[in-house]
Amino acid sequence: MKNNIISRDNWSLHRKGDLDQQRHNEKVKEAIKNNLADIVSEENIIMSNGKRVVKLPIRTLDEYRFRFNFNKQKHGGQGDGGTKPGDMLGSDRGSKGDQGAGAGDEPGTDYYEAGVSFEELENLVYEDFVLPNLKEKEKKQVQSTTTRFNDIRKAGIMGNIDKKRTILEAIKRGARSGSSNYNIIRDDLRFKTWDDINNYQSNAVVLAMMDTSGSMGAFEKYIARTFFFWMVRFLRTKYLHVEIIFLAHHTQAKEVSEEEFFTKGESGGTKCSSVYQLALNLLEEKYPPNQYNIYPFHFSDGDNLPSDNDLCLQLIKKILPMVNLFGYGEIISPYYRSNTLMSVFQRIQADNLTTVTIRNKKEVYPALKRFFSEKGESGGQ
Repeated sequence: MKNNIISRDNWSLHRKGDLDQQRHNEKVKEAIKNNLADIVSEENIIMSNGKRVVKLPIRTLDEYRFRFNFNKQKHGGQGDGGTKPGDMLGSDRGSKGDQGAGAGDEPGTDYYEAGVSFEELENLVYEDFVLPNLKEKEKKQVQSTTTRFNDIRKAGIMGNIDKKRTILEAIKRGARSGSSNYNIIRDDLRFKTWDDINNYQSNAVVLAMMDTSGSMGAFEKYIARTFFFWMVRFLRTKYLHVEIIFLAHHTQAKEVSEEEFFTKGESGGTKCSSVYQLALNLLEEKYPPNQYNIYPFHFSDGDNLPSDNDLCLQLIKKILPMVNLFGYGEIISPYYRSNTLMSVFQRIQADNLTTVTIRNKKEVYPALKRFFSEKGESGGQ
């Protein structure tokens, strides 16, 4: 019998482009995950407001290769000998670069801007985020319905036909009868059936409280708004129904719209007790703890009127028994302050209190992770 050879080509080569693209996408994803602390605070991402593909700076992914040493310096490994303890090995910087003087003459590290959809970026940022200590409440449960295909039957609509099981039934029928005719008959048809699964989530309310006084400079406001930007998107992405109340304060506190919260500037002095009193009033009048999971988050530079600190302490102690988690973030100012609002929180020992300090943009992402951790890390900075 003569063998007919259709092709001697290696068909795996036809998939090489797809495999390279897949590998590249995995490398980009890995690079993003390793640099989330920098990426989260990127201004171009915050300004995009999630409405478009964002450009992220990604280091060029070089393949391993040998590089020629132009400076001809000593290296470890095989050589002519003559080295002694203390010799610098493997340095690729010239004397001018070592001194840090003048313009550099060394090449930089290549990078390119990778286009990433906001949805992909959110999935990486929020991968392990949760509302900690979420509990079932007496009422106002939020219901959602999902469909789960969990059974196979002989009757159903043609749109739900299970092709694989239908063909298997025809083959088994033919095998039993000894026939090689596998034409599908009515008795072979199999259909998927489903059940509606009701899911319930407890109601939650988040109080976003931000200091907008004169001491909050451009850097402090940017840090606070960056944190709340990601917090709001996380809550609306992962939870069906979470009310977010925006509170801004200086010496007086007021409830504002989301747009005002992220764009409007204020001035004046600082009395943080004003926002804590407003939060307490809201909880007592509108959001009772037996019906809501409650999460207040406050960001400030800590520059509070000293005579107001004792009142802040009293109000915080009243709020804590009512909430699942109280989060306070203090943005460290370049100006030295001997006493900040953080000293008030340090006097409180409570499992549902979490505080963080932020000194630069890279620390926004760790702050998000600390507040929205499954482990419920709390008590301390």
